[in-house]
Amino acid sequence: MEELEFYIEAGQETMEGAIKHLNIELSKIRAGKASTSMLDGLMIEYYGVPTPITGAASITTPDARTIAIKPFEKGIFGEIEKSIRNSNLGLNPMNDGELIRLSIPPLTEERRRDLVKRVKQEIETAKINIRNARQDANNSIKKLKGEGVAEDDIKASEDRIQKLTDAFVAKIDQIFLDKEKDIMSV
Repeated sequence: MEELEFYIEAGQETMEGAIKHLNIELSKIRAGKASTSMLDGLMIEYYGVPTPITGAASITTPDARTIAIKPFEKGIFGEIEKSIRNSNLGLNPMNDGELIRLSIPPLTEERRRDLVKRVKQEIETAKINIRNARQDANNSIKKLKGEGVAEDDIKASEDRIQKLTDAFVAKIDQIFLDKEKDIMSV
């Protein structure tokens, strides 16, 4: 029974990790508001080492439509601008010698729909990760059958894993509805 609990808990932890990853990915999809998390994952060459922009500059949002980037050193302005232009954020950096400003344009209806499609892709990836966690846990539990674990205990554990899966999929569906509402509201 202790091994069954271990596999159920391992499956639950993996599912929780999928939700955390989903939330991180969705925070990068903007809904018309400036957010410093939009720049998460953008890298620059800093002393020959790939470095996140957040590690080479101070990033703030002075208002709802602007991101201000103040590099720690003046020599990396070009690297930061190049990284932003090469990203798929659709932003045009403006450099005044002190700060790089990113003006967040209001979203068009078409762009909002595109963002919802990206959100749906992330949602589907998260659901696949949840199902994979369920399958891994179930496979591990089934292997215990040969080690003398009762058939009823295995079935009960599989039912618990399915209930966990259903709960996490419902949570993902709610996250989608909230994000879609956020993106589509003007």
